[in-house]
Amino acid sequence: MKQIKTVCSRDCYDTCSLIASVDAAGVITSVKGDPDHPITRGFLCPRGTKDPQRIVTNRIQTPSIRSDLSGLSGGFRSLPWNSAIDTLADRLQHTIDTCGRESVLFLDYVGNQGTLSADFPKRLWNALGVTQTDGALCSRSGRHGICLHHGKAYGIKPEALLTKDLILFWGFNAKVSAAHLWRLATQARKSRGAKIVVIDPRCSETAKRADLWIQPRPETDVALAYGLMNYLKVRKGADTTFLDNHTLGFEHLAREIEQWPDERTLKVTQVNRDDFESLGDLYSGTRNSAIMIGIGIQKCDQGADQARAVSLIPAMMGIHRGFYYSNSDAYSINSGLISGKAYLTDGGDETEQVAVAEEIRKGRFKFIYINCMNPAVTVPDQSAFRQGLARQDVFCVTHDTHWSDTAKLSDLVLPAPTFYEKEDVVIPYMHPYVIKSNPVIPPLFESKTEIEVMQLIARRLGLAQVWLYEDPMEVLSRAFVDSFENGTFDDLLSGRVLTLKSSSDDTYATLSGKLELYSSTARTRGYPPLPVQGSTRTDEYDFTLLNSAIPSFTSTQFQEVFGAIPAIVHINSEQAKSLGFEENQEVIMENDQGRARVMLTLSGDVPPDVLWTPRQSLDLDDSPMNTLMSPIPQPIGNGARYNSTRVRLKPN
Repeated sequence: MKQIKTVCSRDCYDTCSLIASVDAAGVITSVKGDPDHPITRGFLCPRGTKDPQRIVTNRIQTPSIRSDLSGLSGGFRSLPWNSAIDTLADRLQHTIDTCGRESVLFLDYVGNQGTLSADFPKRLWNALGVTQTDGALCSRSGRHGICLHHGKAYGIKPEALLTKDLILFWGFNAKVSAAHLWRLATQARKSRGAKIVVIDPRCSETAKRADLWIQPRPETDVALAYGLMNYLKVRKGADTTFLDNHTLGFEHLAREIEQWPDERTLKVTQVNRDDFESLGDLYSGTRNSAIMIGIGIQKCDQGADQARAVSLIPAMMGIHRGFYYSNSDAYSINSGLISGKAYLTDGGDETEQVAVAEEIRKGRFKFIYINCMNPAVTVPDQSAFRQGLARQDVFCVTHDTHWSDTAKLSDLVLPAPTFYEKEDVVIPYMHPYVIKSNPVIPPLFESKTEIEVMQLIARRLGLAQVWLYEDPMEVLSRAFVDSFENGTFDDLLSGRVLTLKSSSDDTYATLSGKLELYSSTARTRGYPPLPVQGSTRTDEYDFTLLNSAIPSFTSTQFQEVFGAIPAIVHINSEQAKSLGFEENQEVIMENDQGRARVMLTLSGDVPPDVLWTPRQSLDLDDSPMNTLMSPIPQPIGNGARYNSTRVRLKPN
């Protein structure tokens, strides 16, 4: 039995180091967490432990083309790789020649976070100058909002939680979404008596284990942040020395937070007064605190404002970057070299990822290549997206490991290896630890890596740019020059765990070089210099529909192991009874975007006028829940508005 170290490359905070056991027949018999890794520390989430089962289930085994390219009704037939590449290249070249490079769309996201799986293959599409997206689907609005004030969005390192006396999870269900981060928080509670506070409209798995749960109305986080800052200023006094020395614009922020006394804050947020005062007393009682900002709070109409408002709170207590959102900005890696952008003077067109469904439906793109993404479930406005793929003048290619919903709707499907079947280097966005991801088994079936396919296409098209054919590891060695604190890229290749160099907490990449509480960058770009609490909507719809992750799934992955994501919606028990709804009743959620048929679950975990459903699920008719979601990007960062979805609810 061999044991081989590798790294989970899924879109997850933890980026776990794994140890896979492989028997003499080359079969992975088990996977466990690496006990020597600073974060993984020997345990995995349920998904990680089930990976060996998923590796061989529902796999794309051969290149496959739709039997009838005139629509989506036909099945698939296998074809050799050379024929698949010929078909792809001929269609791609014809599209460029007849419709222009801008009519080709490269559509990708972070289904695999490896630099060799997700970033290096972009070299082909950058060389061709095709249209790509802004990558704003998940977390970009929150990042952009925070950057308006801090310059970069990085903050607290995970292990610092072990030293904290107070940890706030704001819109962050860490028990489900970041298991190792949650364990660090609970260790701090056990070892030093740290208090854990959760702020969330829903009583999540994390909220149920908190010392204090604050339940604001959805989309009132700016009001709560301002109210808390006002509480700190009025009751406890702000750290004026810190504010004078390290910030700019406090006089503007002070005038705004004065407009949010307790009474107004409680009225808008509907937070219980005792809970609010407990929060204020806890936070003002120590400078040794951390606010962990969840990605979910910025997936709404005013998401960027919510994230940036919360990020300003620690300054009131004199804390540099006393929050966490994502630490990707802290590292110095030449990503442009990896993706090939460094070789270009002009790039291709860019389109908004959140709004891409309507662009596809209208026929803007004639050739679509999809990598590391399952957009036929994940993007908003699914009716438009699927209508677009069904157009006869659209040719869609998907390169993936499994028969995803997107693969089933494509014209040509190419088999990719899982991260267990190839080498890679994965950069975490929570912690700074990097270890080479080693292949545990050879590629299964007829799988080819993203780089192999990229170079096959490039050669078939006759592209002459030398940098398309460079050795990937040699490129990474140049991209990671001076990126590590404790070694070189050669040390990484030898199997050492290296630590990425991080920017200092008291450095602000703003125009002033300070934390700009009143953002000059926002003013220059036409945004409000301070976060804005928008009006909470009242319209013909009855409910706000929230969605978030559940333990057994990473986005749409792992349904091969755990079954379909439940087609359910949670409703407040008392409100359900008053409206005549019953447990396990079939209901219809609908709005101007579409409709979804789901099973109703009565729950005390959601407040009145709020519904909650598992993220990325299909309804009982196999229609994506994202059919209901708006395709209009946010003004700051172009992010999605999933958690501002308004629906009516009626019996089926």
